[in-house]
Amino acid sequence: MGSMEVQFWGVRGSVPVPGAGTQYFGGNTSCVEVRCGEQRIVLDAGTGLRALGNTMHGDADVTLLLSHLHWDHIQGLPFFPPLYRPTTRLTIYGASDAGVPFGSALARQMCPPNFPVQWMDLPAAITTHTLSDRQRFRVGDVTVRSVHLDHPGGGVLAYRLTYDGHSVVYATDIEQPHAIDRKLRELAEGADVLIFDSQYTPAEYRGEDGPSRVGWGHSTYEAGAALARQASVGEYVLFHHDPSRQDEAMIALEGRAGRLFHRSRAAREGLVMDIKARQVTHAS
Repeated sequence: MGSMEVQFWGVRGSVPVPGAGTQYFGGNTSCVEVRCGEQRIVLDAGTGLRALGNTMHGDADVTLLLSHLHWDHIQGLPFFPPLYRPTTRLTIYGASDAGVPFGSALARQMCPPNFPVQWMDLPAAITTHTLSDRQRFRVGDVTVRSVHLDHPGGGVLAYRLTYDGHSVVYATDIEQPHAIDRKLRELAEGADVLIFDSQYTPAEYRGEDGPSRVGWGHSTYEAGAALARQASVGEYVLFHHDPSRQDEAMIALEGRAGRLFHRSRAAREGLVMDIKARQVTHAS
């Protein structure tokens, strides 16, 4: 089989933050591409999806796995260039949120007066699938497992992608206040790479540095390192960076995480990880 590569196109949470202070790590919201041989799977459709779409030309066959339907995880979808080509086949997996059917929720953000092109008028061939808790399915040669976890407004899905004996776990917008969720630990067990929501420092989360973030649906690098240790993962990647945290502070946060779990790194736009070869590069 071919390689298993992970590339980060958007790494921020909540809102995009372009600017001089975020150039190194990037300011786009959540979007991660996983290439497994010829199979292309995308995790979340934040504003980073636009740049990914600009690299796709001609026919495109893409599978999109959505963690949930909050805006920072879908706001790149209307600006995804392959949507506007009839040669594109897009398959989207996710869960219903707040009682709204999954497909209807995706269409709502592309309704007047918010957007000039409606979902039903897109030329691409789009198929949607609604997932339940602990569901397992295949995308080509890739096995996908999903678990439903708590997040304000309807919950969130975490995913494990396994290809040719190697695995990547994507767990964002998850809050682990006291102990690691058993379902999440089982999902992450032995994974080569754990991509985990690490938006806050422990002091920020507890409210010692500004307002308390308890109940906001996000986690800390401390919880990420604990999960990485308990699940014996190969590498822990800090993700869903706070929009107020600029590059210098991100570097410091990465260092703190590394002291708790030495195979830690903070996600940055353009970072490419070859899982099978255990190589890391930064795309230009």
